[in-house]
Amino acid sequence: MEKEHVIAGELIELAQIEISKGNEWIAYNTVPYFLDKADIFFFKNNDEAFEFSNNNISEFDDYHVINVKSVQDFLLQIPYGNSIAIQLPNFSNKNLSIMNEKNYDYLKNQIKYTGFGEGLQNELKEKIEKQTPEFQLYHSQKFGKDEVSATLHFKKSNESEMYFFNRYDTALKTEKDAEAMRQTFYINKESNITLKEAYNLMNGRSVNKDLTTKEGEKYNAWVQMDFKETDNIGNFKMKQFHQNYGYNLEQALSKLPIKELSTDADKAALMLSLQKGNRQAATFVQDGKEQKQYIEANPQFKSVTVYDGNMQRVNNQAQKEKESQGQGTKQNAKKELKPGEDEGEAAPRNGQKSKKKKGVSV
Repeated sequence: MEKEHVIAGELIELAQIEISKGNEWIAYNTVPYFLDKADIFFFKNNDEAFEFSNNNISEFDDYHVINVKSVQDFLLQIPYGNSIAIQLPNFSNKNLSIMNEKNYDYLKNQIKYTGFGEGLQNELKEKIEKQTPEFQLYHSQKFGKDEVSATLHFKKSNESEMYFFNRYDTALKTEKDAEAMRQTFYINKESNITLKEAYNLMNGRSVNKDLTTKEGEKYNAWVQMDFKETDNIGNFKMKQFHQNYGYNLEQALSKLPIKELSTDADKAALMLSLQKGNRQAATFVQDGKEQKQYIEANPQFKSVTVYDGNMQRVNNQAQKEKESQGQGTKQNAKKELKPGEDEGEAAPRNGQKSKKKKGVSV
């Protein structure tokens, strides 16, 4: 029989938060009788959990790995003796309000950092307290003269009292278009598309993101909406330009006479803005004169697109040369694909074009 343990109350609350974040693999120390925060570690996948367990064996440490889907599951899998049947109902009754508060704090921050600000906090709290199976929140925001309306969807877990922010539906209305463009963005455990990034993508621009494969491996890619293809629910599909596609933003910027590239701080800020998909103002220095223009990342052609003060595209010589180089590199990249590699993942399909730009983001 496995050794029984007493579990600290604060550890149960911690488990609730960590499980809600997707950290469902747990390594707990089987040596001490009383388990607190220092005795349990949470991981996103089994490899990390077992690696930690195997690397931390001593006279005082012997970690056992379990996979859980809820706090109840967590308590059932850690041996707790005869008191386990009593502890579960007591936990549900005494700590439901604490769980709701922790859940609220987590969702509040998730909403904020996904770009919806802090204006939805009171309504969020009211919805959680009502304990309905699912609910929606509504948000509207202007970017210049464009307006984005969003419906945020929340659903209660089937296995606990926790709510999860699953997705948000967007509608982009511009001055030029009679009908709004619609797109749904799904909330993942990490690397979510923010509202501003969603707006930039819906305008045809590209956003740089750290993504994760189904196997849990992380990679970096530029993503861009494909306005020629939709999925089975009407969402525009996303094109991805991975690291092996060969786009180097810093190198592309170096071909342009931009003043902000002369200092590390300004250069870093400029690149970060472009990586978020913004059309960013920049100071061009030509023949000793400064001129304000606008630029955006163009990973498909391995370049930076330039616009003048009236938002008309500037086809300068440096831009033409870079796009020509990009097309040549694209053909070479196809020849260098490894056997079995999906060409669509390394480069866009032939003939794809970006949708006409619909708005300006500075």
